[in-house]
Amino acid sequence: MIDFIIVEDDLYYIKKSKEIIDKVMMNYDINYNFIAHDKYRKEFLTKDNFKVYILDYNKKAEQITKYIREELDDWKSLIIIMYNHTSEKIKILKENLFIVDYINKNKGFKQKLLRNIQICLKNYDQRPNSLKYTYKNILYNIDYQKIIYIEKEQDSKRCIIKTIDKDYYYLGSINSLVKILDKRFIKCSRSFIVNVEQMTSYDIKTNLMTFKNNTTLNAVSRDNKKTIINYLRGI
Repeated sequence: MIDFIIVEDDLYYIKKSKEIIDKVMMNYDINYNFIAHDKYRKEFLTKDNFKVYILDYNKKAEQITKYIREELDDWKSLIIIMYNHTSEKIKILKENLFIVDYINKNKGFKQKLLRNIQICLKNYDQRPNSLKYTYKNILYNIDYQKIIYIEKEQDSKRCIIKTIDKDYYYLGSINSLVKILDKRFIKCSRSFIVNVEQMTSYDIKTNLMTFKNNTTLNAVSRDNKKTIINYLRGI
């Protein structure tokens, strides 16, 4: 699912943006939402779906962009800035906030937005974003980004899925989970899978992993140390 979020108070640009997005999305089998706001509000900033923001430049646009990147730590959502004057582009360009493009409303707006939406779709990750399974006749749908680590329960055929909210149980082996999880999950030992995107640090000397919620875990086997270290070093 993709959320296209436009913040613009001019109905002309809202209408044309929707027409362009609808035209491009006709060629893709992807569900999407088009959400228009006439003001900047933090309430519409969530990490639930993959997002493409189309933001009209003003002082609030700069603040919102910083909030998305720095406060939410969201560097996956894509941001397009629309502006009227070159000075506006230069100002936000200096912030280095990973903007897809800057579109001058007065120069080929429709063609440039069309091209940018096509570029955004090339960056859309269509991997499953949740773990779906059944346990004791209950269907579960757990967001990958909320999973901290998964532990094989001792003397049991279950695994414990540790999330930022609560614990869940999965009937099956660690190896069966590795096969269905995506590349953000690393099997760090026989009994543990960790979500490396939830990690904030790894102490090589003490073998201690620390996660975003301050949970710590000492569970990296000697054979998997290098994998964890290379990920955190961006290799």
